[in-house]
Amino acid sequence: MTRALDGIDHNILRALQDDGRITNVDLAKRVHLSPAACLERVKRLQTDGYIRQYTALLDPARLDAGLLVFVEVVLDRTTPESFDDFRRAIATMPEVMECHMVAGGFDYLVKARLKDMAEYRAFLGRFLSMTRGVRETHTYPVMEEVKNVTAIPLRPPAERSS
Repeated sequence: MTRALDGIDHNILRALQDDGRITNVDLAKRVHLSPAACLERVKRLQTDGYIRQYTALLDPARLDAGLLVFVEVVLDRTTPESFDDFRRAIATMPEVMECHMVAGGFDYLVKARLKDMAEYRAFLGRFLSMTRGVRETHTYPVMEEVKNVTAIPLRPPAERSS
């Protein structure tokens, strides 16, 4: 059974979201624990699934992936098989950073990063040819990233609803 998070756990998670490369000694100082106790808590947070992975955030423009697009996808059928086919196809596309099934006027919202509009046109052609059942797409190229964060807002344990 997963133990409820306390204030120290939240402080550890905040610190790790700010700097995933912080040393255990520095993390322990920041959250006012001994290094051994801090390491034990971090391991528990990993085991319990609160910490899924550690990663580096890269600069897309420096890596020829400066074009960010969002694509609304409408499937021609909304059956379990259609959804499975779509998920399998999208999983093979490295340009796709995120894909979410949504409620509303379309079925999926896809976030993709590419070099430029020419590369996007080629991607869209592959996307449509590889993905059975896509009826239509609507593309929204991003002109300016106003806010792009990875940190999940953490509420103190007392504010969480039971």
